[in-house]
Amino acid sequence: MRAIDTNVLVRLIVGDDARQTAAAEKFIERGVWASHLVLAETIWVLASVYEMKPAQLADVVEMLLNHQDLTIQDADVISQAVAQFREHPALGLSDCLVLEIARKAGHLPLATLDRELSKLEGAVRL
Repeated sequence: MRAIDTNVLVRLIVGDDARQTAAAEKFIERGVWASHLVLAETIWVLASVYEMKPAQLADVVEMLLNHQDLTIQDADVISQAVAQFREHPALGLSDCLVLEIARKAGHLPLATLDRELSKLEGAVRL
């Protein structure tokens, strides 16, 4: 399966450049894969550049998880991270993703200096 990087995923979501969006849509027609890192970078771009709010970010990620031509690395982990994020929108979605990746890998507790993240099961504040 072919893979995509952050700028392709962002174009698919925001569609703010017609030529690039069309190229991205055509490329993914045969199926593509996006890594955790691409998803994390995309979340950052959507929040910082496009000023998406937490609920919008969660909606976008869920839409990506359900996209017929897109496979997200460890979709089960991403889904759990989105659920955590919806319950705790003050956290960053990336923070929830870091915790859920560590949980799936069996590497808990996750040490953090973040007060809010440390309140979640599996995280501990140093």
